[in-house]
Amino acid sequence: MNPNLDRLHPYPFEKLAKLKAGIIAPEGISPIALSIGEPKHASPGFVQDIIRDNLDKLANYPTTKGMDELREAIAQWATARFELSPGTLTADRYIIPVNGTREAIFSLVQAVIEPTADATVVSPNPFYQIYEGAAFLAGATPHYLPCDADNHFIPDFGAVPGSVWDKCQILFLCSPGNPSGAVIPRDTLKHLIELADRHDFLIASDECYSELYPDENNPPEGLLQTCAAIGRDDYARCIVFHSLSKRSNLPGLRSGFVAGDARILGEYLRYRTYHGSAMPIQHQLASIAAWGDEGHVRENRIAYRQKFDAVVPILSEVMRVSAPDAGFYLWPETPFDDDIFARDLAANENVHVLPGRYLSRTIDGHNPGENRVRMALVAPLDECIEAAKRIRQFIQQTR
Repeated sequence: MNPNLDRLHPYPFEKLAKLKAGIIAPEGISPIALSIGEPKHASPGFVQDIIRDNLDKLANYPTTKGMDELREAIAQWATARFELSPGTLTADRYIIPVNGTREAIFSLVQAVIEPTADATVVSPNPFYQIYEGAAFLAGATPHYLPCDADNHFIPDFGAVPGSVWDKCQILFLCSPGNPSGAVIPRDTLKHLIELADRHDFLIASDECYSELYPDENNPPEGLLQTCAAIGRDDYARCIVFHSLSKRSNLPGLRSGFVAGDARILGEYLRYRTYHGSAMPIQHQLASIAAWGDEGHVRENRIAYRQKFDAVVPILSEVMRVSAPDAGFYLWPETPFDDDIFARDLAANENVHVLPGRYLSRTIDGHNPGENRVRMALVAPLDECIEAAKRIRQFIQQTR
């Protein structure tokens, strides 16, 4: 077996299941899951109709590169959304459809990393665990940058030694962040592009939460948007990941895309030809329709806005918590150890959250997820309000 498999940590939800093993939920209290970031809003009906109407396409092999029409739909969406220079993000060279961001993040790292002794992948901490696992299995070593409240949950990139950047082959960004929801501003992204040029590494920006934001007039900045603002229309050393999972409530469709540096994507496409991960044709047709419609996405944002407006005031009575810049998570402080908090909350109130330390690594004695929990406001509004009230009651009773 690949010896790097032994470097993989248990997935956060494996740890959570072990933590809650043996708990007997109180009778008469229905469970409310805020632990998993799986959208629960209704999937668009027109997407379901397209899949149903095209089931005959199951008889056809899809191509690795995807349909021309899908790549063009993505190019049009991204150009409009991120204010790109018209005609620069061409469908043929700068976009590859993928089966969701998890698959794409993992496979891109395998294609890009040159497995030298000091190969390094720089990652935020906390982080989406695929960043770390992909690095390990590519023969690289992660270098973790803490995301703490005193820097608005954005890494202090200025504190990273030049020796780390010299070894870095991929810098992962997550903006809006998971779990904090923090959005990296343009000036910081410009600085990172300068660092990438100076030290010759790839910036891989996970932007799967970019379409869930509170202010309709202020969507989060994207990495390619910063490229356009500085005239970097070849998107050199910049790659972004996007998905329909959160934007359109379609996690089961497994549909997203990778866009950016054409030189990187040309080699990545060659890798994917062997990797064997083409998107089914009926899913591509459904994705074309989803990327072309903004109405259902605006409705999605309204629904999340209502939840934050209702839940944050309730929790604020007993916890330090605030609405995020974007995304659908809350990242509050806990009054005692986060894992004990999550265990006892499940046991007493049948509300399920994810301990922050399960999303982070302890580096030099510091774990930036410690004494925080991630709450995904994915359940219906009434359940989110009920969960907030139970959490408030739980904390009041433990004081």
